[in-house]
Amino acid sequence: MKISIITVCYNSEKHIKTAIESVINQTYKNIEYIVIDGASKDNTVSIVKSYGDKITKFISEPDKGIYDAMNKGFKLATGDYLAVINSDDFYICNDAIESVVNELNKKQTDSLFADLIYVDENNTDKQVRYWKSNEFIKGSFKKGWHPAHPTFFVKNEIYKKYGYFDLSFKLAADFELMLRFLEKHQISSCYLPKPIIKMRLGGATNKNIKNIYNQNIECYRAFKVNHLSVSIFYLLYRLLPKLVQFFK
Repeated sequence: MKISIITVCYNSEKHIKTAIESVINQTYKNIEYIVIDGASKDNTVSIVKSYGDKITKFISEPDKGIYDAMNKGFKLATGDYLAVINSDDFYICNDAIESVVNELNKKQTDSLFADLIYVDENNTDKQVRYWKSNEFIKGSFKKGWHPAHPTFFVKNEIYKKYGYFDLSFKLAADFELMLRFLEKHQISSCYLPKPIIKMRLGGATNKNIKNIYNQNIECYRAFKVNHLSVSIFYLLYRLLPKLVQFFK
């Protein structure tokens, strides 16, 4: 089983080494690692190039944002399953992908997701929030549940069949894609009950209240474009816990 992992980056010199090394140091070796850079103006490109052929494919060119860059990576990927590791994030341990593959071999599902730990940007030993997921149950999304996207491994053929990120979503294209795959098209899934990724706080969707609010508005719109019913109180199910987290 080949796993394709995509990292997208732009002016990411501060943390990208950690992300890259968390991939290339994995004990599971059948990994295709693709890095898509948005024509960075700092040292990101030279850092990526310093890893040589440990990175399978590397592109540096202007793009239309993070989701456009991810789409480029997905369309280049030749693996059986595709996943994303953001340039600020990293796999918790060197056998994370091995654990994912073992579970996929047992369950034979279209997708897998796991737990994720939010950490302080500069002190990654400091846990800010533990994102614990659970097995997907149809209808869970409209109750405020969804998996952590960086832990979401999906068959390449599912992307080819049901499409990639919708670029009309600026902050919640990952949510829309998971909603489309799991709720609308009902692809099969399994849950790996362990954290596999640490995510630094400070990304585009959680850096301020305005972005958190706008992301939630986009999540509501995702139901509409996929013709899925959702309560008018949906924003409360999602927004209030995030606001509490923001003020902690």
